[in-house]
Amino acid sequence: MHKLKETIMHVVFLIAALVSIAAVALICVFLFVNGIPAIKEIGFGDFTLGEVWKPTNGYYGILPFILGSIYVTAGSLIIGVPIGLLTAIYLAKFCPDRLYKVIKPFINLMAGIPSVVYGFFGMCVLVPMVRSIFGVNGNTMLTASVLLGMMILPTIISVSETSIRAVPDKYYQGALALGATHERSVFKTVVPAAKSGVMAAIILGVGRAVGETMAVIMVAGNQVHMPDGILRGVRTLTTNIVMEMGYATDLHRQALIATGVVLFVFILIINLLFSIIKRKTVA
Repeated sequence: MHKLKETIMHVVFLIAALVSIAAVALICVFLFVNGIPAIKEIGFGDFTLGEVWKPTNGYYGILPFILGSIYVTAGSLIIGVPIGLLTAIYLAKFCPDRLYKVIKPFINLMAGIPSVVYGFFGMCVLVPMVRSIFGVNGNTMLTASVLLGMMILPTIISVSETSIRAVPDKYYQGALALGATHERSVFKTVVPAAKSGVMAAIILGVGRAVGETMAVIMVAGNQVHMPDGILRGVRTLTTNIVMEMGYATDLHRQALIATGVVLFVFILIINLLFSIIKRKTVA
């Protein structure tokens, strides 16, 4: 009887794993089957390197959206990674227990806030702030980067903190025994030992930033042109798909699906690059 239960559980786990794989496979098949023909018809070079997006006139260049996604994601990482990592270090090694019980629930709450709420915060607070400080239209690349930097904080903090806490205590104790201070032991011994988990946190943060749509739509300006400064509006790959899919038809619709293919490949390339960097760092 016990053997039968164990076999049944193995089958259930296998089915669950296969469902997950099948879901990813179906998404890939849908994207590539519907997107590749559009790329062939438009031309790979004209599609990925074209600087003009005017579907009504037959122009389907998505280079402005690719660069917009890269710039906004990079800006969010510049803001979110240092703050998130330092916060994780503080919570794991420096924060008093009483204060930890106050801070940690707020960080967990940030992870559960809907994207549209972040977008409203950006519209009502960040956009006017950028407008008053720089004297420009507040819907800019900078605004989107700051907002996304805030949105990826919970992911980076939680994963990084878990990784730092997972480092065996003998690393820290060994550094102290050699005469290092508490701060030096943490930053020179514990944090480097947790670099694998920190890299995973950054990868998850990149995925959140690249895939975010609603909040970016509300603060980025959504201007269809080549990005020419952090104080100008920008449109990303995801926002372009959402804004135009509702009324797109024929080749226009296929081009938007092809944009999803580019986004999918874009995320795969980012994950691959981080994996290579991670391996070199570990080595």
